[in-house]
Amino acid sequence: MASGKTITVEQIGSPIRRPADQEATLVGLGLNKCGRKRTLPDTPQTRGMIAKVQHLVRVVEDKS
Repeated sequence: MASGKTITVEQIGSPIRRPADQEATLVGLGLNKCGRKRTLPDTPQTRGMIAKVQHLVRVVEDKS
């Protein structure tokens, strides 16, 4: 991935009644409440975390 490329992730679902590892993944992404947004580097690690909680987040591609 290109260095400097970023993605914005918005939390759209609640981790209530979800496995603890999914809640921990949201915290790792810097999200902990519905509606929060976070701009993160577009790395394979970040993409893997997003894939784990894809039903709880929405991804917006940045043009950086």
